[in-house]
Amino acid sequence: MAFGPTTVPTRTSTPTMAFKTDTPRPDLQAGLDFTYDKPWTSSSEISDKAGLEALAKKLNPILGYWDPLNIGETSKENIAWFRHAEIKHGRVAMIAFVGHVVQATGAHWPWALTTSGVTHADISAAGGPADQWDALPSASKLQILICVGFLELWSESHEALALGGQQHYVRGGKPGYFPPLKGNFPHPVPFNFFDPFNLSTKATPERKEQGLLAEINNGRLAMLGIFGLCSAEKGLIVPGLDSLPFPKYSGEFMAPFAAGDSGLPFVSEMLTLRAEQIAREAIFLAQ
Repeated sequence: MAFGPTTVPTRTSTPTMAFKTDTPRPDLQAGLDFTYDKPWTSSSEISDKAGLEALAKKLNPILGYWDPLNIGETSKENIAWFRHAEIKHGRVAMIAFVGHVVQATGAHWPWALTTSGVTHADISAAGGPADQWDALPSASKLQILICVGFLELWSESHEALALGGQQHYVRGGKPGYFPPLKGNFPHPVPFNFFDPFNLSTKATPERKEQGLLAEINNGRLAMLGIFGLCSAEKGLIVPGLDSLPFPKYSGEFMAPFAAGDSGLPFVSEMLTLRAEQIAREAIFLAQ
């Protein structure tokens, strides 16, 4: 303690988050001190409220522009971040919804899942899609999570985006763009993750625009759909979905690991803390 400071340092100003540029940025909120080194580049991508309003009318002429979070009033970079997030999560939700329905019907691959003898039929017999995830061996879960993490890192890498002639979406690049995999690794990669059969390369700009609008609308519907399925399987009332003959789930949808993964570091502690939290919530609700 003798070597500790005799006074507690104090902040001279409130820390801020934003972009450092050498030119004024009228599109940014007043009072913010921006500290990024790479500004928005010349781009035709949507970067303001007017662009979002025009996009909203194309997506849904009846509903039109609805922005309760006032995203359109924020910076170009923030608008691009939300647009990319919507497109990406919509794509994931479309895959998740279809996969969820297929798994809930009991359909599965006919072969073995692991070299130790666990088959896809064994996993399918565990119950609904969430129970099937809980039944996966820990090594299988880690492989999936590592693969998803790699795809996320690759899609956010400035170097990977440059291979496809793109910039990062918060620098004026195209929201939703996924950089190519084929031809960019020392080992053979037969297909790209996005558009593996190069179907979009032959489409006209008008057709691509219509395809993106359809993708956003379908993604929004799928995001509602997958959360509706999860809610229905927890016993909640979800019109149109709670009557489907899908198995109910008693576990935690948002927990990546379950009791069968207690051999992994920190999982046992996590499960214990979650059980204690559930007990506290039950006491609170009872009061």
